[in-house]
Amino acid sequence: MQKSTCRLMVAGSALMLMGLSTAQAAEYEWKFQASETSGEPSFKIKEEWAEKITTMTDGRVEIEVMPINAIVGPTETLTAVSSGILQGHMTDPSYFSGQDPAFGMLGNLVGAWQNPYDFLEYMKYGGGEELYNELVEPYGAHLISAATFPLESVPSTVPIESLEDFEGLKIRAPQGMVYNIFERIGATPVNLPGSEVYTGLEKGVIDAADSTVLSNNDAMGLHAFAPYPLYPGFHSMPMIAVSINKEIWDGLPEELQTTLKTAFDGMAYDLIARLKQQDIETLQRLQENPDVHPFDLPAEERKKFRTAAEQEWQEWAGENEMTQKIYDSATAFLRSRNLL
Repeated sequence: MQKSTCRLMVAGSALMLMGLSTAQAAEYEWKFQASETSGEPSFKIKEEWAEKITTMTDGRVEIEVMPINAIVGPTETLTAVSSGILQGHMTDPSYFSGQDPAFGMLGNLVGAWQNPYDFLEYMKYGGGEELYNELVEPYGAHLISAATFPLESVPSTVPIESLEDFEGLKIRAPQGMVYNIFERIGATPVNLPGSEVYTGLEKGVIDAADSTVLSNNDAMGLHAFAPYPLYPGFHSMPMIAVSINKEIWDGLPEELQTTLKTAFDGMAYDLIARLKQQDIETLQRLQENPDVHPFDLPAEERKKFRTAAEQEWQEWAGENEMTQKIYDSATAFLRSRNLL
């Protein structure tokens, strides 16, 4: 009797373990490439959210978040998602401006947003996400959610206290709207990938960089060579397009689509809050460092930059039907909130 009971207990335990194993096997295993290096704070936040999604879906979905250049270059992730080399990406659409300038315009309407929450309101409730899917779905991708960072800092090897100080400044900027606007204010933009900002500043190839947020820049060690960061930022606040292969998205059960949308919307707000806190902590530490000199560009200088930016928006609006739609939509939203 005891042996029989023992055998039943062992068999029952084995069945339970088999059930656990089955429950833990992921139905969907995806690779999403990000636009940061693995050491940046924002990358680690994205990894945390991928783990939360596994929990939220009871193990049905597993997402491996990969750093920039892990599978393909940053300008190639859209094609990689469309072809299935990657299942998704979390990246700035401005990288795809060469395929359509509308990606650059909606991905980073330079100078438009002084508050990241205004941008998220536009994307989620002002028609931005619908416009982006109208743009991206013919390329075989679907936007799950739009996210962003707080305004980016500008690490610089020389003091920048007015727009005049940009005259002749060699500043790293990706091709697209931000590149053109820096040209407008007299700078000499240099098209370098983000992964080369560190060596560019170290070796004097560039004087300053359109880079990421203050805490990310500090984590990468940029302030060792660029001790004059502009903070808070004033120019660039790129969108993070959290996108997935459209065929995969269309084939997902509705409950998983809802879970993914809810989770990545949550990540968008979490990114802003946590990076802002990390930026504040980084700023306090830098202010105690006698070798680093953060500077807040005065309001009148910010206004001059915005004027130059608006001129560039108008030029881009005439590029094609979609850029005009984006211009009309975004400027109408900004005016309705007295932000333009």
